[in-house]
Amino acid sequence: MAEFSDKLPDNTRGKFYVDSSCIDCDVCRDTSPKNFTRNDENGYSYVYKQPETKEEIELCEEARDACPVEAIGDDG
Repeated sequence: MAEFSDKLPDNTRGKFYVDSSCIDCDVCRDTSPKNFTRNDENGYSYVYKQPETKEEIELCEEARDACPVEAIGDDG
C-alpha cells in the first residue's frame, strides 16, 4: 500500500500519487499515459496530471490496482 508520507515530490497535487516504492515498471504509464509519466533522471513514475474525467479516474484506479509494488495511492 502506498504511503502518503513517502509521496514523491514530482507528483502534482491531488488525490492520486506515486510513492518512493516505485520500481519504474511502466504499468501505470501504459495504463494511463495521460496522467502518469517518468522521471528519466531518477527512474520512477509519478502523477503529472490528476484525472479530470470519469475515464481518466477509472484508468488511474486500474493503474493503482495493477501496480506490482502498490506504489500508487489515492488518498492525497
